[in-house]
Amino acid sequence: MGRILQFSDIHFGVELREAVEAAGELARTTPCDLILITGDITQMGYRREFAAAAEWLKTLPEPVFVVPGNHDTPYWDPLARLFWPWRRYEQMIGHPANDHMFKAPDLIVRGVNTARAAQMRPNWSKGVIDLEQTRRAADALEAAPDGALRILACHHPLIEMIGTPMTGEVSRGREAADIFSKSGVDLILTGHVHVPFALPISIGDKCSYAVGASTLSRRNRGAPAGFNIIEWNPQEVTVTAQGWVGSHFEPQRVWNLERRGSERRARLRETAEASV
Repeated sequence: MGRILQFSDIHFGVELREAVEAAGELARTTPCDLILITGDITQMGYRREFAAAAEWLKTLPEPVFVVPGNHDTPYWDPLARLFWPWRRYEQMIGHPANDHMFKAPDLIVRGVNTARAAQMRPNWSKGVIDLEQTRRAADALEAAPDGALRILACHHPLIEMIGTPMTGEVSRGREAADIFSKSGVDLILTGHVHVPFALPISIGDKCSYAVGASTLSRRNRGAPAGFNIIEWNPQEVTVTAQGWVGSHFEPQRVWNLERRGSERRARLRETAEASV
């Protein structure tokens, strides 16, 4: 059995302090294989916000894996935003903005940056994924040993999740999701929408899952502040969304996700053939 804690959208600057402190304490007292943070660790990319985030990260047990979000660029520094959008993030958080990777005998995680400092569309908060970076990540994940859990981590959901309060509108997201599915990715872990979900991706062999975490900030969108506990064995992945209830976290919802395997592939194929 393996375990990952997935935090996302902490938004230091508008963080829910009590929830962040409690999440850190839980991380320090819960044995896990990895703590994974899927972007928007700051609110405006200010140095003081990155400094607060870095101090909190130092309190967490290793290993820790962080990918950036759209709020992690320097919002009000035009030169830095356009020419060095991830320099402050990389220097102060200590994780690369692109091509980040974690490997263990039964787990491999690859990070892809879906956030952009500026775009040729009005809403710069929306996602973009580079297909060359996608292919590099897919090749690395496909090379993992048989049975290892393969995870792609990014900030924006690559395909739209029905029922979420906002959209990621990731350019080339469906193409990327298809590439990752074909490479055998088990989970695509994201944030951005501030609500938890765990759903099969109806692309490729339909054996990959999109998993999103809530926020640890005051910027709630219909779901309590929270995070995900992700546990796995050779047969399935269990995602437990933890929600803040004012003084502590409690389980809000649990998803049991069947892992990719020959039997599951056969059942999906039979279902598809029967529907024709």
